[in-house]
Amino acid sequence: WVLDGDGRVLARAVVERLTEDTYLLHVERNIDVIAEWLIALSDGYTRFAPSDIYAKVPGPVSISILPDAIPPQKFGDLQFADSPIPGAGFDPDKAYFIGCRDVDAPAGDPLPVFEWQEPEPNGLLTTTIHDVHVKLGAKMVPFAGYDMPVWYTTVSEEHLATRQAAGLFDVTHMGVFEFTGPGAEAFLNAITANDVANLKVGKAHYSYLLGVDGLPIDDIFVYRLGTEEFMVVVNASNNDKNWAWVNAVQEGTVAIDPQRTWVKAPGRDNVLIRDLRAMTSGIHRRVDVALQGPKSRDVLLKLAGSDADKAKVKGMAWASVVRVNLGGHDLVVSRTGYTGERMAFEIFVHPDEAPVLFEQLIAAGATPCGLAARDSLRTEAGLPLYGHELAGHFDMNPADAGFASYVKLWKPFFVGKQAYLDYEAQRDRVCTRFRMDNKGVRPPQPGDPVLDKRGRVVGTVTSCSIDSEGYQLGQVLI
Repeated sequence: WVLDGDGRVLARAVVERLTEDTYLLHVERNIDVIAEWLIALSDGYTRFAPSDIYAKVPGPVSISILPDAIPPQKFGDLQFADSPIPGAGFDPDKAYFIGCRDVDAPAGDPLPVFEWQEPEPNGLLTTTIHDVHVKLGAKMVPFAGYDMPVWYTTVSEEHLATRQAAGLFDVTHMGVFEFTGPGAEAFLNAITANDVANLKVGKAHYSYLLGVDGLPIDDIFVYRLGTEEFMVVVNASNNDKNWAWVNAVQEGTVAIDPQRTWVKAPGRDNVLIRDLRAMTSGIHRRVDVALQGPKSRDVLLKLAGSDADKAKVKGMAWASVVRVNLGGHDLVVSRTGYTGERMAFEIFVHPDEAPVLFEQLIAAGATPCGLAARDSLRTEAGLPLYGHELAGHFDMNPADAGFASYVKLWKPFFVGKQAYLDYEAQRDRVCTRFRMDNKGVRPPQPGDPVLDKRGRVVGTVTSCSIDSEGYQLGQVLI
């Protein structure tokens, strides 16, 4: 069935796939009209969703009419109807198609909204690098259910070590999920806000898991390791929630569209989701160690490895990802990070090998850094933290945080898009940065009010920490 933007039937159709990227579309009527409609959609300048001025269909594509290529027998005995007929070339569970909001067609059974209840804490977990932290004399604190190093020396020293040389961070508590199979791209493109379809093999991008309400479930990084292989890193504090969410979406047991509550995510039947930190992943397990700062590549290249693998690391552009063997470890290395440094790496290694790798990198010149420096570095760089500049007390979305560019509104569908658009139409706040004029002042705390010259409250502090020059620097929601 070919529909217009208002859900009206233009014609019945039969689609034939001739090659990987060549199709024949047989239509029973309105051939010229449909051809013009498809060409306009491909060009990307035609509005096809009444409530969405941003959406574009994937393209451009080459479209031409083939004379005498529409055999009537293609349509069998199916009688023409004014509305699509389920089971007769119409899938009511399909997450999106042009005209889906207004088409007069039967709906499926509504699915429930995803609900998550944080489990009761059952003691602190430890990473496999924990003993190394203790041996190095780190101050350990509870964080996201783990016993983690907050600092080894001082926040300022570790902050500057990262800005001037190379800081090393244990982030093995963060979640690492794998998505593989022919449906992985379509599935991830539907459940994340950035454009997975245009993410090339060997590249990575920042993105979001949004709920149907348009609010972040989490902010994430997506790495494309192969045509049908992706790795996704999630925040430690949201790991279990994210795992429950992506599996519920794959199983088709929760709503992904608040208007069409019966639809299911594309690709879900052809994607395998695996928790790479879990024991069940065996030799394929991965955890993340972050090496950040202007000398981080020099440190990484001091590890033993082949010339070919070292050349891969030397040639890495920002947001690229490679597989190498360095220091005797099978690694996935990405040039990404959460410190604002452009020369920065995240190194994915088997958790059993993480302690050895951590000590090798220290021996090669990296300075071990704790959570406090990681927070001060990301705050100085103006990066958001889930619970502070994303979601949290103020229900902040990516645009509130100043990161709307990572939400690709040209995608016709992703979970949370319509709610996100509705909020954007009336949004009247944004996160911005501030710096105190003097050193040594009392640090503003998250939740502190921001006043104008007349003493009126105009905003709220969301984050604050010390910067590279010793001043208090932070972010506020105005």
